[in-house]
Amino acid sequence: MEPRSASWLYVTLCMMSLLAQGFNNHPTSSLPRVQRVKRGWVWNQFFVLEEYTGLDPLYIGKLHSDMDKGDGSIKYILTGEGAGTTFTIDDSTGDIHAIQRLDREFKSQYVLRAQARNRLTDRPLEPESEFIVKIQDINDNEPKFLDGPYRASVAEMSKIGTSVIQLTATDADDPTYGNSARVVYSILEGQPYFSVDAKTGVVRVSLTDMDRETRENYTVVIQAKDMGGQLGGLTGTTRVDISLGDVNDNPPIFDQRLYQMSVPESASVDSEVGRIWAKDRDVGVNADMTYSVIDGDGRDTFGIATDSSNRYAIITVKKPLDFEAKCSYTLKVEGANTHLEDGTTLSDVTTFSDVTIVHISVDDVDEPPVFDAPAYLLEVAEDADVGTLVRMIAARDPDGDNNTVRYSLDRSSDPDKFFYMDITSGALMTLRPLDREQLAWHNISVLAMEMNNPSQLSSVAVSIRVRDVNDNAPTLSDYLEAYVCDGARAGQSLSS
Repeated sequence: MEPRSASWLYVTLCMMSLLAQGFNNHPTSSLPRVQRVKRGWVWNQFFVLEEYTGLDPLYIGKLHSDMDKGDGSIKYILTGEGAGTTFTIDDSTGDIHAIQRLDREFKSQYVLRAQARNRLTDRPLEPESEFIVKIQDINDNEPKFLDGPYRASVAEMSKIGTSVIQLTATDADDPTYGNSARVVYSILEGQPYFSVDAKTGVVRVSLTDMDRETRENYTVVIQAKDMGGQLGGLTGTTRVDISLGDVNDNPPIFDQRLYQMSVPESASVDSEVGRIWAKDRDVGVNADMTYSVIDGDGRDTFGIATDSSNRYAIITVKKPLDFEAKCSYTLKVEGANTHLEDGTTLSDVTTFSDVTIVHISVDDVDEPPVFDAPAYLLEVAEDADVGTLVRMIAARDPDGDNNTVRYSLDRSSDPDKFFYMDITSGALMTLRPLDREQLAWHNISVLAMEMNNPSQLSSVAVSIRVRDVNDNAPTLSDYLEAYVCDGARAGQSLSS
């Protein structure tokens, strides 16, 4: 066996930088002569540039043993990662080539083992040596915004320098080598409203007084360039859609200084009279309103509420209306925002409210006659003569026309016709003799009707109690027979 103490297997490597100097297509013999390396050199880690695009296999380096006399007796063996698939070796010369494109982003280094053997006996001449081929990065990846396009929002009227969003572009190149992965940000579209920090990618407001009510949406295009932004760097872009968030910077305004409304006098309590709206250019809670009646002669007669959307004022009837008593009312209505910025309360400001006047007319309605009492409780003696006046029933037309009223009895309430109602005077009189012992109460209905409009009809309940008089002699309830003896004395009790 050949001695090994004096021998040494070493690798010489051709750097890919030589390719940039025109050596990529030269034969091995034309490469600069590589001298034996001193033992102080870290020989077992080598670098080769990625993405070689030449037609010939890429020369990586050369295995050589001190025992190699150039007679072909030594066989060089290459094992490890990629041996035979990515890397090949000329077993006679020890020349190593890459036969596949190397991509640092796919695999950044390969661990290989080299050995020299006797070609005839296949015995190792050198101890197996391990070395690493590191794939050196070139700038072959552009920066990418992996999460784009982006959406962001910033409050309107924000100060210059307010942060909107931070963008990060990712570069697959080696961040530890050169500037291939050092990204610089710039803005291509969106000035003068926004800017971007070149180092951090933070998008900021660069123009004050941006008003959402004037313009709400902006499109910003951001570019990321590697190589520290230098000429020749690769670029990637993304879009940021920025919307301005609303703040309460607009007061509500009624579109009329005076509103005219009308309501029939017959409107029921809680019925709606009408709606008004103090418009606000803000949106969301910043446009929410509350309404109140702050003055006017109708504040006790009409109420006001805010609808469920917090936008409209609903004016309602609070008390029964009577055209003949009062035919018009005035309300002074205030509309105010309910939400203010920075904890401000409505009591602190007056600019976020507005005032208007609402004039309400009460319309006359043709109403039925109204009796002078809601019900009547009367009394008449049972021995009253036919034609006796029980009571004068009075009703009037509540309308301004004061039409003549005609009276009558609802015959279904007095089928036996005990009473009579004078059609013009409203005199309620007896029409038949009354007998308390037969019928002690009479419950009748009196009708009042406008003569010019028979459809306007009202009724009232009249209860008449028949008062008792002494018109019946006493009677025995049973027939009795008594017996007395012939010799009975005066005052003696009789037996039955």
